[in-house]
Amino acid sequence: QVQLVESGGGLVQAGGSLRLSCAASGLTFNRFAMGWFRQAPGKEREKVAAISWSGGSTYYADSVKGRFTISRDNAKNTVFLQMNSLKPEDTAVYYCASDSIQWRLGPSLSAGSWGQGTQVTVSS
Repeated sequence: QVQLVESGGGLVQAGGSLRLSCAASGLTFNRFAMGWFRQAPGKEREKVAAISWSGGSTYYADSVKGRFTISRDNAKNTVFLQMNSLKPEDTAVYYCASDSIQWRLGPSLSAGSWGQGTQVTVSS
């Protein structure tokens, strides 16, 4: 059974930084692309960033390009999201997800498992 546990969310002022972590278990981590999604109140869940199983390819939503960085440590079964220059519109619950298939080429993914989410609140 796949378990994804996010941490690192919190309250930060606009312009500040946070680093989210997602610890994975129950899967052969280095075979799966991983992603971060977010959902703000009243809005649909959106993909923020993704990283290929090797870490060699990444994807970012236009809204976070140049501010967020996704990375992974396959030795520690963990994926990270470094968020800099945060804006109030980044406020959302952030979810970690693992891909539904192994060895997918590139950073795109179809989420197979989800974490429970971590709240990020950016005050103006």
